[in-house]
This record gives sequence, structure tokens and C-alpha cells, in this order.
Amino acid sequence: MTGWPRMKLAPIIRPLESIIEAGAVSDERERVLPSGVRATALGMAACAQGRKVRFFRVTELITLLLEAKEERQLLRMRQQLGKLDLLILDELGYVPASKAGAELLFDVIATAYERNSLIVTTNLPFENWTEVLGSERLTGAALDRLTHRCHILETKGESYRLRDAKHRRRQPD
Repeated sequence: MTGWPRMKLAPIIRPLESIIEAGAVSDERERVLPSGVRATALGMAACAQGRKVRFFRVTELITLLLEAKEERQLLRMRQQLGKLDLLILDELGYVPASKAGAELLFDVIATAYERNSLIVTTNLPFENWTEVLGSERLTGAALDRLTHRCHILETKGESYRLRDAKHRRRQPD
């Protein structure tokens, strides 16, 4: 993480508070870490405080939930998730969820509401979350729970990966 400013992360997440990181990464002058990196850093700071933390890509969590349901292990998985102090859901919005997957994800969000802290990273503005969750009703209910007692960190700008790829193409081999 050379070149990035040191951040005091520990006091950022208090019990029962959540964070939604939305948007692309800002330009270099603003020195903003990519959202997945920020979420990981916050998770590591929470671990250092002795908190129980899990990190999932949203598609990975949905797959695990669907498999647990099929194997009649969903209750056990929900209980394990319920014991966490912080659940990090990375990359909401990259792949649309099936109806069953979206409902299981909503259940995780609803269960965590006012019980556990959540961090959600996404590249989608809230109005486009229906593309992922499939239903306006489900999306509205999920956003209602996620945005209550929540810090919303919205960044604008070109993706750092895209910017890096363009820069590499310009350099001769």
C-alpha cells in the first residue's frame, strides 16, 4: 500500500453501524483507496479490536446460501453469520442474483439489521440495485435496512483498473 496515506480505521465502525461504499474510485489527487481495499482494511482493523469479521463477494455468499439451503444447512449458516460483529459484502452489482439468491441475500441483510455491522461495496447507484435484486419491493426493503444508521461513502471517477490499463497500453514494451 505504498503511497497511500495512513488511515486511523479503528473508530470508524461502531457496533450496529454500517457502511455502503458506492461508485468508482476517485482520481489520484484525492488519494482514495479502492472500495474493496477500504473494506478489507476496515475489516482488519475490526479484527485487531477482537471483533468477529467475515468477508464475502456477494456472488460467493449467494452461492453458499443456495448450497446451504439445498443441503438443509441454511439455519446453521444463518446462525454462523449472526454471530459476526461485522459482515463485509463486496462487489454488489457485478452479477444479477437469481430470485432465490436475492431473497436469501435480503434475509442476511434483514437479519443483520440492528444486530450486526455491515459493509457493502458496489459500483451501482441505489436506483440501479433492482438490476441485481430483481424486485423493486425487495430492493426498497434492503436499502431501507442498509441505509438506516449507515455511513454512505460515494466516490466518483474512473476505475483505477481501467486507468491503469490505459496507462500500460501507452507505454512501449
